[in-house]
Amino acid sequence: MYRAFWRILPGPVAVRVAILAVLLAAVLVALDLWVFPWMAATFVNDQATVGDAP
Repeated sequence: MYRAFWRILPGPVAVRVAILAVLLAAVLVALDLWVFPWMAATFVNDQATVGDAP
């Protein structure tokens, strides 16, 4: 699968690495701006305890 991504990208190795770095940064920004806040609001877990179990 990763080999197919590598073959799809245009240019020499340096350009491919730069494109992958930009794509990875875009995914991380999207996760930080939209996915993680949605998960924090949707899956509220305020019953975390350590130690005594009922």
